[in-house]
Amino acid sequence: MKLCVLENLYSGLTLEESLSKLASFGIRTLEIGAGGYPGKHHCDPAKLLASDAALAEWKATFEKYGMEIAALACHGNPLHPDKAVAGSFHSDFVNAVLLAEKIGVKTVVGFSGCPGDCEGSKYPNWVTCPWPGDFLEVRDWQWNAKLIPYWKETGAFALDHGVEHIAFEMHPGFCVYNPETLLQLRAAVGPVIGANLDPSHLIWQGMDPVAVCRELKGAIYHVHAKDTKLDKYNIARNGVLDLKHYSDELGRAWVFRAVGFGNGEAYWRDFVSNLRLCGYDGVLSIEHEDSVMTQDEGLRKAIGVLRPIVMEESKPRTMSWA
Repeated sequence: MKLCVLENLYSGLTLEESLSKLASFGIRTLEIGAGGYPGKHHCDPAKLLASDAALAEWKATFEKYGMEIAALACHGNPLHPDKAVAGSFHSDFVNAVLLAEKIGVKTVVGFSGCPGDCEGSKYPNWVTCPWPGDFLEVRDWQWNAKLIPYWKETGAFALDHGVEHIAFEMHPGFCVYNPETLLQLRAAVGPVIGANLDPSHLIWQGMDPVAVCRELKGAIYHVHAKDTKLDKYNIARNGVLDLKHYSDELGRAWVFRAVGFGNGEAYWRDFVSNLRLCGYDGVLSIEHEDSVMTQDEGLRKAIGVLRPIVMEESKPRTMSWA
């Protein structure tokens, strides 16, 4: 395994400044924002694809700091009912795939997307309840008319261009938000679809990341290292569905935290061990979204927790005593 960072954390810096800072933290592997919600601050695929010189200069900057790119991040909603919005996200994803092909990256990370409830919708409609029965009709239409056809076509495009893994972050608000929905889409589309296993969104929904890891054995293509702190008193009053702003840390049911500040080291040791037991030996990509600490402090503390936990050497083929 390798410790990695989702680099758009430092989108306010130049690429050179960001890589210099990350190198000073001992990071040598990166996930790069390449469109959609992560932005294109340090990686605009359309521009890099249009100029061999620009692409060569961009790659040279990573080589200067000894950085490896493990994945491109292009989270968006290409199924948005507003065709202009959907088209923009789709274009970003296509360009991210084409850039990944150019630079030899096999994994693009993103969201499944979420349509509206009919062709005339203005906004996405995330269905989470089976009653009244209208909701299941909406969900069936979303999956059969929109979600599956889109990802069959886009998944085939990715494979045609050397991207073997589309790693979906299981995120509320989108059609794929838990292992069951991920595996349903994977069964319909094929093994190009897999998981970006981000524990933070699973924790507040009530899932156990270790149980999720075991459920998704063989389908885990990327892992985000981000923690969530549950507030048992706020949950006891209002449950986990919370529309309050993320800056209201004391009032929310849960908040994102740096690794180790939502759950302890033993929790993360068990998670990382189970990743290996389930055959995953890729990156642990730190996604910093902790509003209690600065970017630098939160990242340093997450690295401090994870560095002793990451298993850098290959899994032994035999036990020494056997």
